[in-house]
Amino acid sequence: MRHGNKGRKLQRTASHRAALLRMLATSLLKHKRIKTTLAKAKEVKRYVDQLITTAKKNDLHARRQVMSVLYEKEVTKELFSEIIGKIGDRPGGYTRVIKLGNRLGDAAEMAIVELVDYNDIANKKAEERKNQREVKAEQKKEAVAEEKVSEAKVVEETEK
Repeated sequence: MRHGNKGRKLQRTASHRAALLRMLATSLLKHKRIKTTLAKAKEVKRYVDQLITTAKKNDLHARRQVMSVLYEKEVTKELFSEIIGKIGDRPGGYTRVIKLGNRLGDAAEMAIVELVDYNDIANKKAEERKNQREVKAEQKKEAVAEEKVSEAKVVEETEK
């Protein structure tokens, strides 16, 4: 029976699993959004929520506990300065898991994990990329139209 056995093993040894979760947590706090498999996403959600709850205490002991887990000092500084300031009043549920569907190669269920109050940053970046694509498409249409006009002029000149 599985009494008291929480969490997923993710087909890894304990040390490998711990390193994986630390790496995913560092990436999530650094980039505010990551794409991974659904099982890893659900595990890293639990892990990061506990980290943020610890960081909300904002004392020296909490800083040392968080620094012992995360790989990058800059991410720790960002967590205590920006992230806690933005989601510090929230009582829990700091991350969100969004299912994407299956990966083509091995049909693994994929998901996006993101920090809840930071989805506007990702949406803003996506909107900027969309605008850039639209500008490029318009420029390409104009270039094609100019080529057609120049070809049409050549045809008219040869007829005379």
